[in-house]
Amino acid sequence: MNIIPLTKSLARTVVALIATTSVAWACTGIMLTGSDGSIIRARTAEWGPFDLETKINIIPRGYSYSAGEMPDGKLGATWTGKYGMVGISMLDHGAPADGINEAGLTAGLFYLPGFTEYQAYVPELADNTIPGDLLASYVLSNFETVEEAKDGLENIRVVGVVDETLGFPFPFHMLVADRSGGRIVIEYIDGELTVFDAPLGVITNSPNYDWHMTNLNNYVNLTAIGVPQVEASGVTFAPLGAGSGMIGLPGDFTPPSRFVRAVAFSQTARETQGGYDTVREAFRILDNFNIPADAAEGAQDDVQSEDLLYSATQVTTASDSQNLTYYYHTMYDRTVHKVDLSKIEFGAMGDEMVVFPTSGDREPTIVDMTPSN
Repeated sequence: MNIIPLTKSLARTVVALIATTSVAWACTGIMLTGSDGSIIRARTAEWGPFDLETKINIIPRGYSYSAGEMPDGKLGATWTGKYGMVGISMLDHGAPADGINEAGLTAGLFYLPGFTEYQAYVPELADNTIPGDLLASYVLSNFETVEEAKDGLENIRVVGVVDETLGFPFPFHMLVADRSGGRIVIEYIDGELTVFDAPLGVITNSPNYDWHMTNLNNYVNLTAIGVPQVEASGVTFAPLGAGSGMIGLPGDFTPPSRFVRAVAFSQTARETQGGYDTVREAFRILDNFNIPADAAEGAQDDVQSEDLLYSATQVTTASDSQNLTYYYHTMYDRTVHKVDLSKIEFGAMGDEMVVFPTSGDREPTIVDMTPSN
């Protein structure tokens, strides 16, 4: 087969045609709590076909938001943000898909293809309607707790609006967590807002969240404690090494398998002190979910992008609700970066957000430790 290299824009168009049937955005989210009460929500963000061009957004309190055009061209909702926030945007969207606000509320969008059905678009209600990809930004700009978010989303319509880059509406669900320990998953099922409590703080992708929770019943045998030796007909059998309690843990990249692994690893994580110690443990766990670019999409014989992807896991983030700090590293640079919200005067920023690339010049930080003669 002759493979014809595509320009970035054409590659994205082709990918848009295949992404509606393949789980391309293979994100994994977990939550950990430190011994000092620190609550960390951490996640990966995967996309195999091309560079998401992730950027940090620092958005002031009082920022003017606009939902943009609705399916019929009418303008959607506009609102003024009550809270400043820090987060990561993708594909040059002007609002984060993941982040934390100055009140310690955190939220992240996760891909849910084949199962998301947003509310029906009603032209007469266009001015009270937002697209699904603004869910995280709407919640972070308006609310302080998960209860406020749950109630507030009852008062806004969320519909599917075609994304200009991908050519179809993003099918999302969302994990929301606050600094007091509240955590919920928001989904739109059969055109209705659906809220699930999320005590484990774990989320992946399709199918719906309640299916994943039910599926955990198939893995109640898993334990962090190694299994004991057994005897059969006078022959003794013993584990060949550490980790025997996790025999049967699914190891593939599908959302159901990643959900089970994320629960197993986060529930058996080492005790942490809080703050960055807990963030470090979250990043260590999420290293188990880094996905090679080819594995995220399968065979790509018919699609080639100009982007050089080192991983389908393009960015990994962690939000510390107690210490109001947002951490991240990327596929280009594994150095951990942070933004300290407590040092930002969100009320004095005016009405302009600060935007900068997550990886700067994208050159990795490599420390040469070769001894000199």
